[in-house]
Amino acid sequence: MCKILGYGEDAFTLWVLKHRIADILEAFQDQTTPSDCLIFFRPSFGRSGGEGSAEFGEFDAILASSKNVYLIESKWDNFSDFTDEKVTIKSVQKMRHRIFRWYLTRWDPNYSNDWEGFVRDHISDFQKTFRGKKIAPSGSLLATNLQFILTMLQKHCGKLSSERNIKNVLLFFYNRNRSTPPIKISRDFNLVSIDYSQEIVGAFITLDQKT
Repeated sequence: MCKILGYGEDAFTLWVLKHRIADILEAFQDQTTPSDCLIFFRPSFGRSGGEGSAEFGEFDAILASSKNVYLIESKWDNFSDFTDEKVTIKSVQKMRHRIFRWYLTRWDPNYSNDWEGFVRDHISDFQKTFRGKKIAPSGSLLATNLQFILTMLQKHCGKLSSERNIKNVLLFFYNRNRSTPPIKISRDFNLVSIDYSQEIVGAFITLDQKT
């Protein structure tokens, strides 16, 4: 028997995406069947970048149901910033969500082979909204990744013209034997807490088990 064990936030995120998607959907009263969801694990949009950069980092996951897109950041109770009461969402993380939401609500499949056209039509709005940041330049790996993911999401969900269907999610993993979920997070984020106390071997989570 082969058992795959993982440690840390990335492993816990992958475990939820493999075995506990229903917990996320239930938190939003989303009736989509988990097997009908589209999932991106650790989709990268370059480093978080600073002023003058087009890159804006990577989500821990993006989950798309038939009605919503969930932009997911993950934390667990074994990190230094957790105080049993509050989890701080860093400014670069908030910016990541704002930028991707902007792309997603403005993307149209007609641009699929014409990123230059998308840039031409939207660069003014982008620069006004995100002063000091750059829109993804044509021919860049960032533009290629964005184009692919945006197109896949819209094929799955349809065009998301309403931001109400794009949810910012903090996925928080806790061990009920030593901690409780936070009671304070950024008001722009929705907290989904997952108890992993019954799922670990030592400090490791079982990602898969095959005979």
